[in-house]
Amino acid sequence: MKNLTALRLVSFFSLAFNRAETNAMSSRQFAGMDKLNWGSRACALLVLCVITAIAAPAQFNTPHSFDGTDGSTPYGALVQGIDGNLYGTTEQGGANGAGTVFKMTTGGTVTTIYNFCSLASCADGANPNAGLVQDTDGNFYGTTFGNDNPTCGAFGCGTVFKITPGGTLTTLHSFCAKSSCLDGGNPTAALVQSTDGNLYGTTSAFGKDLEGTVFKITTSGKFTTLHTFTGTDGNSPYGGVIQGIDGNFYGTTGYGGADGYGTVFKITSTGKLTTLHHFNGTDGANPYGGLVQFPYPVGPLLCGTTYAGGANGYGTIFEITPAGTLTTDYSFCSLGACADGANPSAGLITRGTTVFGTTSYGGANGYGVLFDYSLLASTFVTDYSFCSKTDCADGEFPLAALVEDTNTNLYGTTSGGGNGFGTVFSYPSGSVPFVEPLPNYGKVGASIQILGTNLTGATEVTIGGVKAAFTVVSASLITAKVPVGAQLAAVKVSLPGGLVNESVGYFLVTPQIKSFAPLSGPVGTSVVIKGISLSGTTEVTFGGVAAITFTVDSDTQVTATVPTGAVTGKIAITTATTATSAKSFTVTP
Repeated sequence: MKNLTALRLVSFFSLAFNRAETNAMSSRQFAGMDKLNWGSRACALLVLCVITAIAAPAQFNTPHSFDGTDGSTPYGALVQGIDGNLYGTTEQGGANGAGTVFKMTTGGTVTTIYNFCSLASCADGANPNAGLVQDTDGNFYGTTFGNDNPTCGAFGCGTVFKITPGGTLTTLHSFCAKSSCLDGGNPTAALVQSTDGNLYGTTSAFGKDLEGTVFKITTSGKFTTLHTFTGTDGNSPYGGVIQGIDGNFYGTTGYGGADGYGTVFKITSTGKLTTLHHFNGTDGANPYGGLVQFPYPVGPLLCGTTYAGGANGYGTIFEITPAGTLTTDYSFCSLGACADGANPSAGLITRGTTVFGTTSYGGANGYGVLFDYSLLASTFVTDYSFCSKTDCADGEFPLAALVEDTNTNLYGTTSGGGNGFGTVFSYPSGSVPFVEPLPNYGKVGASIQILGTNLTGATEVTIGGVKAAFTVVSASLITAKVPVGAQLAAVKVSLPGGLVNESVGYFLVTPQIKSFAPLSGPVGTSVVIKGISLSGTTEVTFGGVAAITFTVDSDTQVTATVPTGAVTGKIAITTATTATSAKSFTVTP
């Protein structure tokens, strides 16, 4: 990649380790595990009400090993496209040494669809640390950690880009475009597309206080900085944000907060940030991997990992409510010689009430593990220890979260091993084939995509318990419209032979407020609210104040009483998601 190749851009992982060396938790030995002497390390055994186990060998496969020319050191998670293929990025390698975007069939055939630093001065970006997100328009969106912008130092500042499945790349934003890098720099996390159609993400550095930012960007490139971290509310949000069922965004910072060990935060689409939890070391430290929310109805519970801290100093699995109540579910290195893994860098994925993830170190060989943990049973299982094959042909040091394809295989990447440039691996999740609605929310009449496997010949589609009009586009894709009367329930696709594949979580039917009457009145006024998909209403608010009394009259009508303390403002109705009235209700004396 021209003059940046020899320098090799510092990734978020490298930055994390640099910070860790000066972190007060260093006395707990949570960073820099030496793979050469891992086996000689003895971790203290922890007495827990958790069952730990080493799984029997399953069908672990390495469908692809990178060789440098097709990319190297994949740091980001994979995503399954609507064509059924997997898409991802590599941080290095490719034609210019600056990383790639690639497509891989589930059988392991990799095609490089873009080589970064293909433009003069690497104006198209370099060294992507994060994976991709596919929009409903079929295009993918992502970030690069660097480019050749000297404002941020030798490593550049990074970009936001759009790329078609065919490989046409458009740079939507180059960071540090504003004076003093107020827009942030060096993004390390994937973007998330919101219900409003915009993309949201984080930068790991820069901004007004040089501690990182949260931003919003439209698919056409209009950029807005929503929040700049100050340190007291956290810094270095390596893991990005997710959108919760309630419409707010949730994320973590790797450092900062009250004790310097990172935070969990909530932020609205307008930029109002609330710190939900400050890690203190004993409950975990340095949550690099971000959060995941369990699908409804298990949600809105959130789950994540910390790289360090916990009972043994080697990281944790934790759950947290949207209100901020945190529970440490598991502390790594609870087995002798850390056979259960240590130091998870990545976040988790969910399947029912079970989470799957990886650790970057530990396991039988010291090169990381793949694990699952059941919240209901409090059962931890080490599914696979990396570097179990000669010369680590199966990979080593996984840094990215997993993805489950609709045929129930888990796919992930390792930053090393294989040919020495990293791998893509697969492992059966043990669940049944499913379908995935994209997006998993929508109002009546909206068109959605349903991703699956072997969908040809589908005979029926139901969304929220109601039959929907649908079209089979391909063996991996169906399009459908959300039908009138759809309730909060799974999406189901009936297939030949009596098979029925359904979504893992519920489809969230978005309520709509069409009108209300009267338009004004004092506290105690009865207000009739008319709309669509109102039968699941759990809350009604007037100007942000919850109504004590309301009645769900039908799927199209709710009657609520204006509560004490209500102020003039919009009416909101919450089911699994929230709808807000276009007009305000005026509270009179």
